[in-house]
Amino acid sequence: MFRRDAARQLPLGGNPTASIATGLNREFQPAPSPSSPPTPTMTASQSSIASVPSRCTAETARGTVAFKIAGYSLHKGLGIGKWLRSPSFSIGGYEWCIYYYPDGYQEENSTGHVSILLRLLTKNAKVRVLHKLMLVEPVSGRSIVVNSCKTPKVFDDKMSWAVPKFMKTTAEVESVYLQNDCLLIECELSVIKETEIHVPPSDLSDNLATLLEGKIGAEVTFKVQGEVFSAHKILLAMRSAVFNAQFYGPMRDKGAHDITIDDMQSAVFKSFLHFIYTDSMPSMDDLEDDDKREMVKHLLVAADKYAMGRMKMICEGMICKSLDVENVATLLALADKHNCRNLKDACIEFMLSSNRMNDVIASQGYVQLKRSSPDIIVDVLERAAKSRKI
Repeated sequence: MFRRDAARQLPLGGNPTASIATGLNREFQPAPSPSSPPTPTMTASQSSIASVPSRCTAETARGTVAFKIAGYSLHKGLGIGKWLRSPSFSIGGYEWCIYYYPDGYQEENSTGHVSILLRLLTKNAKVRVLHKLMLVEPVSGRSIVVNSCKTPKVFDDKMSWAVPKFMKTTAEVESVYLQNDCLLIECELSVIKETEIHVPPSDLSDNLATLLEGKIGAEVTFKVQGEVFSAHKILLAMRSAVFNAQFYGPMRDKGAHDITIDDMQSAVFKSFLHFIYTDSMPSMDDLEDDDKREMVKHLLVAADKYAMGRMKMICEGMICKSLDVENVATLLALADKHNCRNLKDACIEFMLSSNRMNDVIASQGYVQLKRSSPDIIVDVLERAAKSRKI
């Protein structure tokens, strides 16, 4: 199915900066600037482009377009470097256009010839292309190849393919290719499609979770509240500086294969091991909101104990989202005890903002905080004074 549109007639606005050596039939050149002002309209002439449907294989996307120059003789004398531009067309997922120079591309190497230029319009693209540029004999309908490439050329939106001596403008040649003062140019493009290999997402964390559950190769066990957990020393040491010192440091206990942990709940230790092996927090969808908040607090304590910095920061971030006037003082004490600077700042900012301080002072958590950690209260008051919020 053919598509026909009027071409835009635009000036080059000056010759390209890169030269074409005399006698050459083709060369890469900077694309003409599309921002140049228009030349006076030549209403007696029109040009159009027709598209032949493209076909795709696993390696290339191929398509052919026909650029019709109506009123061929009326464009002669337009001037060296002056051009007509075809409507844009799409092949291989990229936008292209053809520039037609009725009086030649440059004086030194295209005088007496029609020149054409193929340009990639798609911004920030780099495309490998095979092309054929042809003239059509109107009587026989044959397409005569004038210029082609056997090895792919790389196009981007700054470089174009120019054919300075595309067709002689002698009466003998024009009699072969003109009919009703129309010239038909064809361009066949084969866009090389780079092979795309869809790489699946990493499954390392899944593999490590399976390793934890399967206990294959585990050489250390932890006893927590009567429950036994098997693990791998080298992986624990890689993730935690505390475990590294315990298993491989100068003061290590070489015979330590069974370790008892008395200061942690079994459910917390299980979640802690999950993070060590997978670098992600375990699912807590089965927990109520209060239980979920308690679990995160316990995990923060475990992360601090075993020097798991990233896990500690994740827990801080989760706790910051659950601040309210009843728990903020208790969480401030937790942050101070375990050196959680981000959480501590968030708690103090929460207390000092939106006139919450009176409600916080009335909470049981604040009473306990004042009794157990008066220095924190001093810190809050000093920040309040500096910010003039109370």
